[in-house]
Amino acid sequence: MSKKINEYLNHLVEKYNNPAFIAEDPICLPHRFTKKQDIEIIGFWVSILAWGQRKTIIKSGERLLELMDHSPYDFVLNHGDADLKRFERFVHRTFQPTDALYFLHFFKKYYSENESLENAFSESIRSEDITVENGLVSFAKTFFDDPYAPKRTRKHIASPIRKSTCKRINMFLRWMVRNDGKGVDFGLWNTIRTDQLLIPYDVHVERNARKLGLLKRKQRDWKAVIELTDNLKAFDAHDPVKYDYALFGLGVLQKDDPDILLLP
Repeated sequence: MSKKINEYLNHLVEKYNNPAFIAEDPICLPHRFTKKQDIEIIGFWVSILAWGQRKTIIKSGERLLELMDHSPYDFVLNHGDADLKRFERFVHRTFQPTDALYFLHFFKKYYSENESLENAFSESIRSEDITVENGLVSFAKTFFDDPYAPKRTRKHIASPIRKSTCKRINMFLRWMVRNDGKGVDFGLWNTIRTDQLLIPYDVHVERNARKLGLLKRKQRDWKAVIELTDNLKAFDAHDPVKYDYALFGLGVLQKDDPDILLLP
């Protein structure tokens, strides 16, 4: 890979991977909390809602926090049937009240038996695994291992088995695992390595990866995620997903950057 492209991407990472990034990104919502479980619950939920404009995603996330009395973990563990009625009007694009109610059902059951959502991903990831693929497959099975799981909710929890890019869950894992001291990602989990993470693959990341020659695969699928992440590992084998800041920032925060035209 070109040294010039590497230097350019590193420049963009430095530009966006800092606390100034937080305020207008959905990650601002879990940053309102200090308790691990609060961060996990609202972090996971808002990451699953992360399609569309960032302002709209944040607005929906703020609505969720309001419905949970701004105490996600306490609400998840202690809510009663009467408290669920307030979610019957929660909608975000195709995410409907049925989905919200099942998310609460899953969270209550899961956190009644586990301290952290980390276990649901990491227990199926072996130390020799190159990526988190097994963890994503296992998590989807765990999430829907319930007789009350609605079929319609399955579309919101992606899995590599369905060849999905799994953009939103990979973004959530970036938030939970990366710990570079820059103040954006949380680094709360330590049983998944940064070199196992995969790039959160959306249209902005894809478009700029193609411009830079980092992606050749035409299909927008799981294999494209692997290809792009592998190419980014040529720049940083230990932490390839840090380049999410560069590719996403270039696509959303620094549109039509003239410097990109100078690259080979």
